[in-house]
Amino acid sequence: MNWFSKKTALPPQTETETKIQVTEDVLLESKPEREACLKHLSQVMSSMERGAVLKLHIENFKRLNQVFGYEYCESLLEQILTYLKEVTGKNVYHYIGVEYIIILDQYTQGQAYELAETIAGRFDHVWKISGTDCLCSAQMGICSYPGHAASPDQMLKCLDLAVIKAEDGGPNQAVVFDSVLQKQLQRRQTIALYLKTALEKEEVEVRYRPTLQIDTGTFTRAELYMRIFIKGLGMIGASEFLPVAEDSGQIRAIEYYALEKAAQCIHGLLETGCEFESIALPISPVLFLQEDFLDEVKRMMDIYHIPEGKLALEIQESALIMAYLNINVTLQQLQEMGVEIILNEFGSGHSGVSSILELPVDTLKLERLFVWQLETNPRSRSVIEGLVRMARDLDMTIIAEGVETENQNQILTEAGCNYQQGFYYSPTLEKDTLLKILGTSLSESHQLLAEEKEKMGKLS
Repeated sequence: MNWFSKKTALPPQTETETKIQVTEDVLLESKPEREACLKHLSQVMSSMERGAVLKLHIENFKRLNQVFGYEYCESLLEQILTYLKEVTGKNVYHYIGVEYIIILDQYTQGQAYELAETIAGRFDHVWKISGTDCLCSAQMGICSYPGHAASPDQMLKCLDLAVIKAEDGGPNQAVVFDSVLQKQLQRRQTIALYLKTALEKEEVEVRYRPTLQIDTGTFTRAELYMRIFIKGLGMIGASEFLPVAEDSGQIRAIEYYALEKAAQCIHGLLETGCEFESIALPISPVLFLQEDFLDEVKRMMDIYHIPEGKLALEIQESALIMAYLNINVTLQQLQEMGVEIILNEFGSGHSGVSSILELPVDTLKLERLFVWQLETNPRSRSVIEGLVRMARDLDMTIIAEGVETENQNQILTEAGCNYQQGFYYSPTLEKDTLLKILGTSLSESHQLLAEEKEKMGKLS
């Protein structure tokens, strides 16, 4: 069975220009096997006999496909599949892409986990293909039945969450879906359900994080921030609900809503004569792959008469792994339109320094973990100083986020990080309050910011 696009077998000079993805032909080809898997899963779950299901996801496979080519990777998959069949003695279903599902009827949860540990141990060693060693990693999720899932669809969601959790532990890990993950799944489902009507009911709250320019002591920038309140869950920040929106297909509507809010804010600031640099909007990498994304950005800029440099779009450095070439082209086009490009998570190591040199990026935002570690790890100061020096040598603006203490402020300032944001300076603000803050000094805004911090304290 050919599971990967023949596009990935292009000569080296064109291969790097091709987005490596599972094509429609591949999806259609594996459809009968997925159907067989779901049918088998339905049968065992309805039998009320005990068992477990194991899902295995092979990591870093796009990279392997790019480096070694189609035929090599097809041989690798065949070898992995043969091993899985031998070690489990069960049907191994190729579900989609590089995901496999194994139905372990009559297995206890403990037995399934022992099997997963055995499989993980095999992935710790190389696979030899045509005399060449290859090391790839796998993440596994396990869910027993009956119990957590009442249908095959629910079972797959449980397994997905377990695999995601396994990724947090590093390569070749297995996680059992348990009551803790069950609560997380229910929480995600509640959020997804709420998001379906949140925009229509205008229940997505938009706020802004102002950024202080240290040299002048004035607030010159801001970043849009969203949050929602869900009864029974409380206040949910964008860092939690946006990934749910991506998984549930609602990210496009929410992000375009935020884009218009940012455009309206910029328009309002310009009308008041406020002096500011830019308003930033974090963008999901999913949006960069939408055909109408550039058109929508241009439409908002035209409608609200946004001049060059006032709108900034922020992308996570980790997103470059997903579709570097496609995103890079889009970034270039945005920059030509006069949009400031901010790369978040600078220093996290997701994309590497060489990628940053090639990207059309104007501003770098420090990985906030480094800022937090200034309180506990003295060596983080050297890392910060190095990253700030690198950004300045590249003639890029650098911003530190998550600044919460005087110590962090002092070290960052001494390192030359001239843009800082965080609760130490200001909490997130409503648009009307931002209009009063932006363009003013920290001392001039002290009383108003103190009142805003007090409000936030009461809410928490």
